[in-house]
Amino acid sequence: MAAASVAPGVALREATQRRLQRFSELRGKPVAAGEFWDIVAITAADEKQELAYKQQLSEKLKKKELPLGVQYHVFVDPPGAKIGNGGSTLCALRCLEKLYGDKWNSFTILLIHSGGYSQRLPNASALGKIFTALPFGNPIYQMLELKLAMYIDFPSHMNPGILVTCADDIELYSVGESEFIRFDKPGFTALAHPSSLTIGTTHGVFVLEPCNYLEYGDLEYRCCHCFLHKPSIEKMHQFGAVCRHGNFSQQAFVRDDIPSLKVDPEYVYTDSLFYMDQKSAKKLLAFYEKIGTLSCEIDAYGDFLQALGPGATVEYTRNTSNVTKEESELVDVRQRIFHLLKGTSLNVVVLNNSKFYHIGTTEEYLFHFTSDSSLKSELGLQSLAFSIFPAVPECSGNTSCIIQSILDSRCSVAPGSVVEYSRLGPDVSVGENCIVSGSHIVTTAVLPAYSFVCSLSLKMNGHLKYSTMAFGVQDNLKKNVKTLSDIKLLQFFGVCFLSCLDIWNLKITEELFSGNKTCLSLWNARIFPVCSSLSDSFTTSLKMLNAVQNKSTFSLNNYKLLSIEEMLVYKDVEDMITYREQIFLEITLNRK
Repeated sequence: MAAASVAPGVALREATQRRLQRFSELRGKPVAAGEFWDIVAITAADEKQELAYKQQLSEKLKKKELPLGVQYHVFVDPPGAKIGNGGSTLCALRCLEKLYGDKWNSFTILLIHSGGYSQRLPNASALGKIFTALPFGNPIYQMLELKLAMYIDFPSHMNPGILVTCADDIELYSVGESEFIRFDKPGFTALAHPSSLTIGTTHGVFVLEPCNYLEYGDLEYRCCHCFLHKPSIEKMHQFGAVCRHGNFSQQAFVRDDIPSLKVDPEYVYTDSLFYMDQKSAKKLLAFYEKIGTLSCEIDAYGDFLQALGPGATVEYTRNTSNVTKEESELVDVRQRIFHLLKGTSLNVVVLNNSKFYHIGTTEEYLFHFTSDSSLKSELGLQSLAFSIFPAVPECSGNTSCIIQSILDSRCSVAPGSVVEYSRLGPDVSVGENCIVSGSHIVTTAVLPAYSFVCSLSLKMNGHLKYSTMAFGVQDNLKKNVKTLSDIKLLQFFGVCFLSCLDIWNLKITEELFSGNKTCLSLWNARIFPVCSSLSDSFTTSLKMLNAVQNKSTFSLNNYKLLSIEEMLVYKDVEDMITYREQIFLEITLNRK
């Protein structure tokens, strides 16, 4: 047990760095058979997203940023009703069957769910969560490269089958030097991470079968009695999911570097990714072929994993408390999946020295990139990542984070803020806890603290245009109301949305919102001006923000206005990639 002699935090960091190094050696090189995944597939919500993902994959392969000789695919959900990541999984199985026939029976496949619109982290909305930039690497790593690096040891210790993961989380782990995570048992196999009971209420929780060995290890193979999806703390206790420090096999586990477990003597094991063998995948595919089309949201975690293990019961199929939209078909489909998978085993790989990070909201993004010393140390995150900014202040605590950007030495970026893929001139001041993405700021600009700005290139009637979404990092873009009379319940930058419309001189009509007129939100509010240059677009949207902050008037009447929902329809992916590439080349030349 080599890992036991090294402090857990050190072991985790060293294991992570080793995986990054190994992946770095594979970038841009053909891989040997069995050395890497046979197929890497990414899911997309619609054809526009599918095209954006394909364009970015093609760029990465051209620039030798990914291992070569691997089949990279983007699988798009069918048009119509949302089908959730469970539906996307079924759809991906059908795509594999169409493309490869029986050949995929012998493949190791990585399936990454990236089909959402990232409403809680909108700088990932246009180009996708899986292409979120991270503050390290040359060229800059995005979530895709990090996933491939962290799973680098999996394919060579895996039977043919599919590993299912999400685009916005990071799993770091350390096991003994001679140990590997194996995915070689029939049925499903899931990774499990020690977490506080509070964390357990928002994740899947494993109820493990009792084990009969006394030795503690960083890696343990266990059987799961049943799986609970986002259970209450009371339910965790009731089902026997709660473990206690001081139990014979857990005494080595009270660790200073796992904050969620420092004080509370109780913990649970929560989920992250899971693997299904070929037989289980085929079973699910046959089920999907039989039902033809889905018209409800299926959750790959809640609806597949809750059917597994000897303790699984049909009760969960009727619980729709965690469902965003209850469809009449949902309970029926869940019950059919339950009966289909019932009796299938759920094997659990317990990773006692592991961390699970989620980067799916503006708050998580800002915290992990600027303030979280643990993740910074484990991944080697940088305050200045592949950028030009002579004035970046380096201090041990809360810093700013600059990713592939060019900043004039006279501009200032306050601690806690992230700037990515942008150019900032000399008279720019960015307040604390801001996100600036894809922008070009040449004029004097003072961005208030807690601002979010993200500029997009648009193709409208064959012409190149630009629009910058701007709001507060804490604004809830998903919150919606059903009628115009209720829009007073929405808030923009902490101010009643009704007051904002008054400040911008906009009339309250149905035309103010795009899409579904019974689902009115900041996401589909037509409030963002369309401009003919990237820099004008930023300046105009900043005036909107400042007017709200200063309670002054700034009329939007003379502008063509779009909602974020519409921006994503008009987005010009090629132009956004070109803009990033220009910044990349300028930084590369500057470094030489």
